[in-house]
Amino acid sequence: MQFQVPQFIEIEDTIFGPLTFKQFVYVAGGVGIAAVTWRLLPLLIAAPIMGGAVALGVALAFVKVNDRPLIDMLEHAFYYFIGAKLYLWDNRRRVKDAPAENIQAQIKADRALGLPALSESKLHELAWSLDIKEKMRGAEAGSNDFAQ
Repeated sequence: MQFQVPQFIEIEDTIFGPLTFKQFVYVAGGVGIAAVTWRLLPLLIAAPIMGGAVALGVALAFVKVNDRPLIDMLEHAFYYFIGAKLYLWDNRRRVKDAPAENIQAQIKADRALGLPALSESKLHELAWSLDIKEKMRGAEAGSNDFAQ
C-alpha cells in the first residue's frame, strides 16, 4: 500500500485571495478598528488612531523580522519587559585589565575616606573563606532536608 507524503507543509494555504487566514484576520482587524474609531470619535481624533490601527494590521500581516512573523517579535518583547530578570555577578578579579593609575587613585581615595587597607592576598583569602563557608552552609541545609 502506498501513502502520499505531504509536501510544502511550512507554507500556509491562501484562503482569501492572495492572503492566508492569519493575514486576513490581521488586515480585517485593523480595518475594523479603524471603522469603529471613525464612527465613534471625531475625525480629527480618529484619523491618527485609524492610521495606526491599519498600519499595525498590515505590519502584522506582512512584515517579517529575521524570517519570523512580527507578532512573534512583539510577543517576545512583551514577555521580556514583564518577565523577571536574572543579574549575575562576575566573580573573576579584573586587576590585570585595569590601568595602574586607576588602581592607585582608588587606593588613595579609600585611604582619604579612612577605609582600612587590605592587601590583595588577604582580600583573596577572605573572599575564598566566605565562599567555602557559604558552600558548606548550603551542603548542611541540603543534608538536613534529606535526613527528615
